[in-house]
Amino acid sequence: MLLKLVPEGTNVPFVNARKLAYVLSALMILGSIGIYFSKGLNFGIDFKGGFLIEAHTEQTANLAELRELTGDLGLGDVALQTFGDDNQVLIRIEFQEDKSLDEVVTLVQKTLENSYSDEVSFQRTEAVGPKVSGELIQSGIMSVLLAVGAVLFYIWIRFEWQFGLGAVIALVHDVILTIGMFSITQLEFNLSIIAAILTIVGYSLNDTVVVYDRIRENLGKYRKKEMPDLINYSLNETLARTVMTSVTTLLALGALFYFGGEVIHGFTAAMIWGVFVGTYSSIFIASPVLLWFELRREPEDKNNNAKNSVPEQFR
Repeated sequence: MLLKLVPEGTNVPFVNARKLAYVLSALMILGSIGIYFSKGLNFGIDFKGGFLIEAHTEQTANLAELRELTGDLGLGDVALQTFGDDNQVLIRIEFQEDKSLDEVVTLVQKTLENSYSDEVSFQRTEAVGPKVSGELIQSGIMSVLLAVGAVLFYIWIRFEWQFGLGAVIALVHDVILTIGMFSITQLEFNLSIIAAILTIVGYSLNDTVVVYDRIRENLGKYRKKEMPDLINYSLNETLARTVMTSVTTLLALGALFYFGGEVIHGFTAAMIWGVFVGTYSSIFIASPVLLWFELRREPEDKNNNAKNSVPEQFR
């Protein structure tokens, strides 16, 4: 192997640090909740409501130029995206206390007619009120709750209920810390962040399931080992895979964050943070928390006892 981030035969005492990890996670969770209730989230147009303008350009829309022109109008948060064809642009502008929809449309139209390099026509304009935005918030919360519930059901069926509870505890931990990060930084929180949180749930779950599968396998192999030693052994066995997955994912996300432009900064920031907390929770939360529960071991296989003994360094 050309690149080896983790040497073979590691014996890192992850389980021994569980109490410190529990205290650290509890402080971060309490801090995230406190900051959320004191500062709240910087909701984007998706959740605050605003004005929608559907524009049509003769040639392929130059979003960079359109974003620069509309951003200089002093209308606050302005989001642009293409839909359907490359010359169909949806412009979303936050509510203006001192301007009506007609005034905003007129201002945008005059600016684009005078300064944009192509001919622009407006096909649809409308206002999205707080009621619709409130429904989007409810739908976003419901999607996250359904994802966590589906995780609990899947792992309960795939493994045992103890593993399901451990995974859900880790996922709730990751979601709360991600929301806390957005509350602290005041990065815009929009629908793409909900998608990022759901992706974080999937990433964290994938890493946790790999560790859980190794723990379940070792439960049948090493029947005489104490549970803390067995969990620690399993974590060290999967450590190389965990580190390699996290590093390669962060490399891709780092490039996306740096070169992807301002539009996806919030999404990539959430993903980068999610990789860190997801990796941390799968090692220091999801696995050690199994010590709180009494796990059932698989039936003993007497033929495999001798050859499946734990290496000396893990005894």
